[in-house]
Amino acid sequence: MAYKLSSLDAIHIAAVLDDCVDQLGILGRILPTQHDPKHQENDEINELIEEQKRLEGLYKEVMSSDQLSGKEQDHQASLIAKEIHANTQAINKSFRRNKAGPDNGAKIQADRKFLHDVLSTTLKEIETHQTFETLVNAVNSEKEKKTELLDIVRREEESRKRVKQLQRALIDVRKEREVELQKRSEMIAHLKDQLQETKAKTAMESKYIKKDAEVRVSCAQKKCLKTEQELKDEIKELEHKLDDESRTNAEIESFLRTHHTLLEEKVEYWMEKYDVDIEAKQQELDSLKNAKAQDLSRLQELTQKYHEYEKVVQEDKVEKERMRRQEEKELEQLNACIKIQSWWRGVMVRKQLGPYSKKKKGKKGKKSAKGKKKKKK
Repeated sequence: MAYKLSSLDAIHIAAVLDDCVDQLGILGRILPTQHDPKHQENDEINELIEEQKRLEGLYKEVMSSDQLSGKEQDHQASLIAKEIHANTQAINKSFRRNKAGPDNGAKIQADRKFLHDVLSTTLKEIETHQTFETLVNAVNSEKEKKTELLDIVRREEESRKRVKQLQRALIDVRKEREVELQKRSEMIAHLKDQLQETKAKTAMESKYIKKDAEVRVSCAQKKCLKTEQELKDEIKELEHKLDDESRTNAEIESFLRTHHTLLEEKVEYWMEKYDVDIEAKQQELDSLKNAKAQDLSRLQELTQKYHEYEKVVQEDKVEKERMRRQEEKELEQLNACIKIQSWWRGVMVRKQLGPYSKKKKGKKGKKSAKGKKKKKK
């Protein structure tokens, strides 16, 4: 789009711009020339922002990876979070250094040179084509640069908030794992206590049975020695009883051995079950992490939809409010019309105009008078 000027306006503006260009040239000779580090600082900020994007992408890959174990994943995620935090601090330092730079003379000299070049080019364009499109393009270009800088600041603030959220998530995961490990340690200690109690009980029972058998055998032997001469006829019966006692003792020992073997099998079963449960819980924890990442992305999508729906609701509320006011206005107009009609009808009745005027005397007059009385009643 070309901005065309008239001849008189072009001459007048060219004179003013010529004067401005001369003044800027004199000012450039007066001011000392210094190196402008603005381009270098912008390159540094762009490099830091690209590094920030790379670290964020790497963190997402680590959190969504299924090949790493829980400890490795937490370790790598914590290292990447520290790098993100350090890079964010570097970006902040660059912005503060860019804002509070001591070289104000260099900035003034750069601005003067830019303005001198733009006005010189605009002056030539006005003198040749009577247009000032170069000036408009320069203003739009500066606006775009300012918008890009504001976008960089906004992305940096979002990155800082994201780092804080990820740090809080890491702390929550660590607390959950510590609680789970504590519960499992308590379960292991409880099982060990039960195992020790079972072993002690088994040992005590075996000692008691052995001592009981020994006491009984010794008693029987003493009785046999004392009554050997008197109870020769009862020797066979006593031997039979001794055999019964030995058989009972063997059966009891067999029972205890069997019970001890069962207890050992139960201990092995619980140890295997403990290993299987640990592996299952680890898999469950990995699946929960994946679900958490998916829920987070889903939450972002729902948040965006919520803002869109909220905007639609606000527009609907504004439309309903406009319709309500329109209905109130129409109702007021209708009431005003009814009042005007009632007032006019009263005026016509009082002044006997139109259908309420006096008619000729006679039957018709009487009938109309009766009709009016009925209406008044």
